Amino acid sequence: MKPDYYTAPQAGDFAASSDPFALFESWFKEAEAHEPNDANAFALATVDGAGLPNVRVVLLKNVDAAGQTPRGFVFFTNVESAKGRELLGAAKAAMNFHWKSLRRQVRVRGVISTVAQVEADAYFASRPRGSQVGAWASAQSRPLESRAALENAVAAAEAKYPDSVPRPPYWSGFRLTPSEVEFWHDRPFRLHERVVFRRPSADQPWSKALLYP
Repeated sequence: MKPDYYTAPQAGDFAASSDPFALFESWFKEAEAHEPNDANAFALATVDGAGLPNVRVVLLKNVDAAGQTPRGFVFFTNVESAKGRELLGAAKAAMNFHWKSLRRQVRVRGVISTVAQVEADAYFASRPRGSQVGAWASAQSRPLESRAALENAVAAAEAKYPDSVPRPPYWSGFRLTPSEVEFWHDRPFRLHERVVFRRPSADQPWSKALLYP
Protein backbone atom coordinates (compact mmCIF):
# COMPACT_ATOMS: atom_id res chain seq x y z
CA MET A 1 0.00 0.00 0.00
CA LYS A 2 1.34 3.40 -0.97
CA PRO A 3 1.80 6.03 1.77
CA ASP A 4 -0.78 8.83 1.84
CA TYR A 5 1.59 11.34 0.28
CA TYR A 6 2.03 9.28 -2.89
CA THR A 7 0.44 10.74 -5.99
CA ALA A 8 0.27 8.49 -9.04
CA PRO A 9 1.13 10.05 -12.42
CA GLN A 10 -1.94 11.26 -14.24
CA ALA A 11 -2.67 11.17 -17.96
CA GLY A 12 -1.28 14.35 -19.49
CA ASP A 13 0.89 15.00 -16.44
CA PHE A 14 3.59 17.60 -17.11
CA ALA A 15 6.39 15.06 -16.57
CA ALA A 16 5.32 13.39 -19.82
CA SER A 17 5.86 16.53 -21.90
CA SER A 18 8.62 16.55 -24.53
CA ASP A 19 8.56 20.28 -25.43
CA PRO A 20 9.54 22.82 -22.74
CA PHE A 21 8.15 25.76 -24.71
CA ALA A 22 4.74 24.15 -25.12
CA LEU A 23 4.72 23.20 -21.44
CA PHE A 24 5.71 26.73 -20.41
CA GLU A 25 2.96 28.24 -22.54
CA SER A 26 0.42 25.90 -20.94
CA TRP A 27 1.54 26.79 -17.42
CA PHE A 28 1.71 30.48 -18.28
CA LYS A 29 -1.92 30.50 -19.46
CA GLU A 30 -2.95 28.95 -16.16
CA ALA A 31 -0.88 31.52 -14.27
CA GLU A 32 -2.58 34.37 -16.15
CA ALA A 33 -5.94 32.96 -15.04
CA HIS A 34 -5.00 32.50 -11.38
CA GLU A 35 -2.25 34.92 -10.32
CA PRO A 36 -3.72 38.14 -8.85
CA ASN A 37 -0.87 40.35 -10.12
CA ASP A 38 1.74 40.17 -12.86
CA ALA A 39 1.72 36.53 -13.92
CA ASN A 40 4.51 37.53 -16.31
CA ALA A 41 6.85 38.63 -13.49
CA PHE A 42 10.09 36.74 -13.06
CA ALA A 43 13.33 37.10 -11.11
CA LEU A 44 16.22 37.86 -13.47
CA ALA A 45 19.70 36.86 -12.29
CA THR A 46 22.85 38.35 -13.81
CA VAL A 47 26.49 38.79 -12.78
CA ASP A 48 28.69 41.87 -12.91
CA GLY A 49 32.24 42.05 -14.18
CA ALA A 50 33.58 40.79 -10.84
CA GLY A 51 31.26 37.78 -10.90
CA LEU A 52 29.01 39.18 -8.13
CA PRO A 53 25.40 38.17 -8.77
CA ASN A 54 22.44 40.49 -9.04
CA VAL A 55 18.74 39.65 -9.07
CA ARG A 56 15.60 41.73 -9.62
CA VAL A 57 12.01 41.26 -10.79
CA VAL A 58 11.35 41.93 -14.48
CA LEU A 59 8.29 41.44 -16.71
CA LEU A 60 8.24 38.94 -19.55
CA LYS A 61 6.85 40.50 -22.72
CA ASN A 62 7.01 37.70 -25.26
CA VAL A 63 7.79 34.03 -25.77
CA ASP A 64 8.72 33.35 -29.38
CA ALA A 65 6.18 31.30 -31.30
CA ALA A 66 6.85 27.83 -32.65
CA GLY A 67 8.76 28.02 -35.92
CA GLN A 68 10.83 31.06 -34.94
CA THR A 69 14.59 30.55 -34.63
CA PRO A 70 15.96 30.83 -32.07
CA ARG A 71 13.04 30.67 -29.65
CA GLY A 72 13.41 32.51 -26.39
CA PHE A 73 11.99 34.66 -23.61
CA VAL A 74 11.90 38.39 -24.37
CA PHE A 75 11.98 41.38 -22.01
CA PHE A 76 12.87 45.06 -22.40
CA THR A 77 14.96 47.55 -20.45
CA ASN A 78 17.41 50.43 -20.53
CA VAL A 79 20.59 48.79 -21.83
CA GLU A 80 22.70 51.32 -19.87
CA SER A 81 21.13 50.21 -16.57
CA ALA A 82 22.96 47.83 -14.22
CA LYS A 83 21.12 44.81 -15.61
CA GLY A 84 21.60 46.00 -19.17
CA ARG A 85 25.36 46.33 -18.72
CA GLU A 86 25.57 42.96 -17.00
CA LEU A 87 23.50 41.25 -19.69
CA LEU A 88 25.68 42.71 -22.43
CA GLY A 89 28.86 41.89 -20.53
CA ALA A 90 28.20 38.24 -19.67
CA ALA A 91 25.72 37.38 -22.45
CA LYS A 92 24.23 34.79 -20.08
CA ALA A 93 21.45 34.96 -17.49
CA ALA A 94 18.89 33.00 -15.52
CA MET A 95 15.22 33.62 -14.76
CA ASN A 96 12.78 32.19 -12.26
CA PHE A 97 8.99 32.34 -12.53
CA HIS A 98 7.17 31.64 -9.25
CA TRP A 99 3.40 31.26 -9.41
CA LYS A 100 2.48 30.98 -5.76
CA SER A 101 -1.25 30.45 -6.34
CA LEU A 102 -0.44 27.39 -8.49
CA ARG A 103 2.50 26.22 -6.36
CA ARG A 104 4.72 26.12 -9.41
CA GLN A 105 8.09 27.43 -10.50
CA VAL A 106 9.91 27.51 -13.83
CA ARG A 107 13.66 28.09 -13.87
CA VAL A 108 15.41 29.03 -17.12
CA ARG A 109 19.10 29.44 -17.95
CA GLY A 110 20.69 30.37 -21.24
CA VAL A 111 22.41 32.85 -23.49
CA ILE A 112 21.40 36.47 -24.01
CA SER A 113 21.09 38.41 -27.25
CA THR A 114 19.57 41.76 -28.12
CA VAL A 115 16.36 41.88 -30.14
CA ALA A 116 16.22 43.44 -33.60
CA GLN A 117 15.61 47.19 -33.71
CA VAL A 118 12.27 46.68 -35.46
CA GLU A 119 11.14 44.45 -32.58
CA ALA A 120 12.24 47.01 -29.99
CA ASP A 121 10.51 49.81 -31.93
CA ALA A 122 7.26 47.86 -32.16
CA TYR A 123 7.13 47.08 -28.46
CA PHE A 124 8.12 50.62 -27.43
CA ALA A 125 5.32 52.02 -29.61
CA SER A 126 2.82 49.81 -27.78
CA ARG A 127 3.72 51.18 -24.33
CA PRO A 128 1.63 53.83 -22.54
CA ARG A 129 2.82 57.36 -23.23
CA GLY A 130 3.84 57.81 -19.60
CA SER A 131 6.15 54.81 -19.82
CA GLN A 132 7.61 56.08 -23.07
CA VAL A 133 8.34 59.48 -21.51
CA GLY A 134 9.77 57.79 -18.43
CA ALA A 135 12.28 55.92 -20.59
CA TRP A 136 13.71 59.26 -21.69
CA ALA A 137 13.58 60.83 -18.23
CA SER A 138 15.20 58.05 -16.21
CA ALA A 139 18.96 57.46 -16.19
CA GLN A 140 18.18 54.03 -14.84
CA SER A 141 20.36 52.65 -12.01
CA ARG A 142 22.43 55.83 -11.72
CA PRO A 143 22.41 58.13 -8.66
CA LEU A 144 19.40 60.46 -8.34
CA GLU A 145 19.89 63.70 -6.40
CA SER A 146 16.21 64.09 -5.53
CA ARG A 147 12.71 63.11 -6.57
CA ALA A 148 12.27 66.64 -7.86
CA ALA A 149 15.13 66.08 -10.32
CA LEU A 150 13.28 63.09 -11.77
CA GLU A 151 10.04 65.05 -12.00
CA ASN A 152 11.89 67.84 -13.83
CA ALA A 153 13.35 65.32 -16.26
CA VAL A 154 9.86 63.93 -16.92
CA ALA A 155 8.53 67.42 -17.57
CA ALA A 156 11.40 68.15 -19.95
CA ALA A 157 10.76 64.93 -21.90
CA GLU A 158 7.03 65.71 -22.06
CA ALA A 159 7.82 69.12 -23.52
CA LYS A 160 10.36 67.73 -25.98
CA TYR A 161 7.95 65.13 -27.34
CA PRO A 162 4.44 66.65 -27.29
CA ASP A 163 3.17 64.16 -29.86
CA SER A 164 4.69 60.74 -30.54
CA VAL A 165 7.61 59.60 -28.41
CA PRO A 166 10.48 57.86 -30.25
CA ARG A 167 12.36 54.95 -28.71
CA PRO A 168 15.56 56.09 -26.97
CA PRO A 169 18.70 54.63 -28.56
CA TYR A 170 19.67 53.13 -25.19
CA TRP A 171 16.34 51.32 -24.67
CA SER A 172 15.89 47.90 -26.21
CA GLY A 173 15.05 44.27 -25.58
CA PHE A 174 16.87 41.09 -24.70
CA ARG A 175 16.10 37.51 -25.62
CA LEU A 176 17.13 34.64 -23.37
CA THR A 177 17.55 31.55 -25.52
CA PRO A 178 17.42 28.66 -23.06
CA SER A 179 19.85 25.80 -22.69
CA GLU A 180 18.02 24.57 -19.59
CA VAL A 181 14.40 24.80 -18.44
CA GLU A 182 13.23 23.24 -15.19
CA PHE A 183 9.59 22.82 -14.14
CA TRP A 184 8.82 22.44 -10.43
CA HIS A 185 5.47 21.58 -8.89
CA ASP A 186 4.75 21.48 -5.17
CA ARG A 187 3.85 18.11 -3.64
CA PRO A 188 3.00 17.16 -0.03
CA PHE A 189 5.82 16.60 2.46
CA ARG A 190 8.26 18.42 0.16
CA LEU A 191 8.29 15.48 -2.25
CA HIS A 192 8.06 17.94 -5.11
CA GLU A 193 7.96 17.00 -8.76
CA ARG A 194 10.81 18.32 -10.91
CA VAL A 195 11.48 17.90 -14.61
CA VAL A 196 14.46 19.48 -16.37
CA PHE A 197 15.06 19.90 -20.10
CA ARG A 198 18.62 20.48 -21.32
CA ARG A 199 20.35 20.96 -24.66
CA PRO A 200 23.95 21.87 -25.59
CA SER A 201 22.87 24.61 -28.02
CA ALA A 202 19.76 26.11 -29.60
CA ASP A 203 20.10 23.94 -32.72
CA GLN A 204 20.28 20.69 -30.74
CA PRO A 205 17.38 18.56 -29.46
CA TRP A 206 16.26 18.61 -25.84
CA SER A 207 17.01 15.86 -23.37
CA LYS A 208 14.76 15.40 -20.34
CA ALA A 209 15.29 14.09 -16.84
CA LEU A 210 13.36 13.81 -13.61
CA LEU A 211 15.10 15.25 -10.54
CA TYR A 212 14.89 14.29 -6.90
CA PRO A 213 13.06 16.99 -4.92
